[in-house]
Amino acid sequence: MNLLSPQYLDKQKVSQSFNRVASTYEQYANIQKIVGNELLERLQWLKIEPQQILDAGAGISQLTRNLSSQYQQANVYAVDIAPQMMIEFFKQVRTSNQFFICADAAQLPFADNSLDLIVSNLMLQWCNDIHAIFTEFKRTLKPDGALFFSTFGPDTLIELRYSWAKADNGSHVNQFVDMHDMGDTLIKVGLTNPVMDVDMFQFTYSEIKLLMQELKQIGAHNIMAGRQRGLMGKSKFQAMLMAYEQYRSPEGLLPVTYEVVYGHALGKVTG
Repeated sequence: MNLLSPQYLDKQKVSQSFNRVASTYEQYANIQKIVGNELLERLQWLKIEPQQILDAGAGISQLTRNLSSQYQQANVYAVDIAPQMMIEFFKQVRTSNQFFICADAAQLPFADNSLDLIVSNLMLQWCNDIHAIFTEFKRTLKPDGALFFSTFGPDTLIELRYSWAKADNGSHVNQFVDMHDMGDTLIKVGLTNPVMDVDMFQFTYSEIKLLMQELKQIGAHNIMAGRQRGLMGKSKFQAMLMAYEQYRSPEGLLPVTYEVVYGHALGKVTG
């Protein structure tokens, strides 16, 4: 009997999925780049000069490179669960203050109170236990340190979710945590002064098959426990495509929505 939630994400499968696409990830990771740049802009709110920085869920480390450029006197640690991402990282031009560590964000290889700044861009949606991740962030963050993160909210890929629901009852699109639940969890683990906000992005495609190919190229295809095993019948896939047609615009384009949740918190109350 399978007792796992249909939305459960196996860490090993997550790692394998991103290993397979490491060499092409940066070419297709458009939303990740946009949101990563937004996070960098938000770091202007910081009132500290961080010396030890963690990029959690770094991928091939574009954000790591930008953080190294922005904070040239700091050590920047790129952590990711997929070892192939590390190989791609070492193919790039690096500076002496950049370090890649293959590790699970739920078990960070850092001492208590050792990090000045933790940044995480679109990683949390791949974690089953947000409480465990935030607990690790709190443990490793210095009392005067700061956490900045982004993740996807519940309306991400909402058109695709509704279209699949018309085709069958399987789990095809990840379940994303609500912004308010994120904020509550930050407080529960002891992080302070949490601030949450949300932004909506919409892209358009001539065919939804192009979206699905793009998702596969960045490792974001369906690996949930509730996914259908084996080959999917063409009839279900066609039913999904037909259902998606209700969203086609007068200009002939199909919309794809991403709800991006941003959050930041501090290691202690300031004042």
